[in-house]
Amino acid sequence: MRLAAFRRLGEPDPTRHVGLVLGDGAGWSIHPFADGTELVALLAADRDEREAAADVAAQGDGLHPDEVVLLPPVYPVAMRDFLTFEAHVEGMERGQGNAGTPEEWYDAPVFLFMAPHAVTGPHDDVAMPPDTERLDFELEIAAIVCRDVRNVTPTQAREAIGGYCVMNDWSARDVQGKEMRLKLGPSKGKDFATTIGPWVVTPDELEDCRDDDGFLDLEMAVRVNGVELGADRSGHMGWSFEQLVSHASRASWVKAGEVLASGTCASGALAESWGRTGALTPPPLQVGDVVEMAIERLGSIRNTVVAATEDVPASVPARRRVRPDVTAVSA
Repeated sequence: MRLAAFRRLGEPDPTRHVGLVLGDGAGWSIHPFADGTELVALLAADRDEREAAADVAAQGDGLHPDEVVLLPPVYPVAMRDFLTFEAHVEGMERGQGNAGTPEEWYDAPVFLFMAPHAVTGPHDDVAMPPDTERLDFELEIAAIVCRDVRNVTPTQAREAIGGYCVMNDWSARDVQGKEMRLKLGPSKGKDFATTIGPWVVTPDELEDCRDDDGFLDLEMAVRVNGVELGADRSGHMGWSFEQLVSHASRASWVKAGEVLASGTCASGALAESWGRTGALTPPPLQVGDVVEMAIERLGSIRNTVVAATEDVPASVPARRRVRPDVTAVSA
């Protein structure tokens, strides 16, 4: 089942509906659920209950792509972005002058917390963030959590995953690099936009896409201005999504409405290529570039980088502490 959040053209921005997506390719249509339906609650519902609601929605008139604006499937209560693709880690480490994947990476899945209010819709424009000359994309899969869990095993965690979608973790690499030299962050290098969509695909639709280890194995690709710049398979993740949820829940709550992401796949970011070659090839994203990401069975997102229109205040440098002249005092 594919579930989308949307508003009709002409409806005010805060308007939000949930609908059932039917059809393939450009011929899909959205069939609205009853007013007041919440997507996360629908994902958490008993399967028979959800199917019954979908049957009712399917009988109603559908809306075509040119009649709707697709919204982020969820406005997350929290977001965690993991680092699960070994080849991507290796490439990024080489860009830092290191030999390859750190041994610590293999011990347990690590993640960073992201800014949940920065999510954008699957076809929204993305404004060029301030202070960067190295805007980058990151191709990822995201899981939507539909139940609160704590200290769950991977088997138990499976019931907490309501579905999956495509994610672009936009990154200002030069800003990020400065922040991480201080052993903190990234923060302003990533808090300006994260695209998720186009809809959520429930796990039952993907059972035939699991490999022998139970990992989702889906084709992933990213194109800029129509040219493919990266491709991988989700089956190359070092941990399954069930293992990610389990790890996140250790002595901690993982809440319904959270988004947990895979991290960037191999060749799924420009910075990985920069790290491997030592050159800015392909070049950083510029205003006017169109970034399209497609994942097998999950659909595609397509965003255009546009010039910023906001008046952004300048960063304020630290007040430097005046240190006493130790030599003068001792004399």
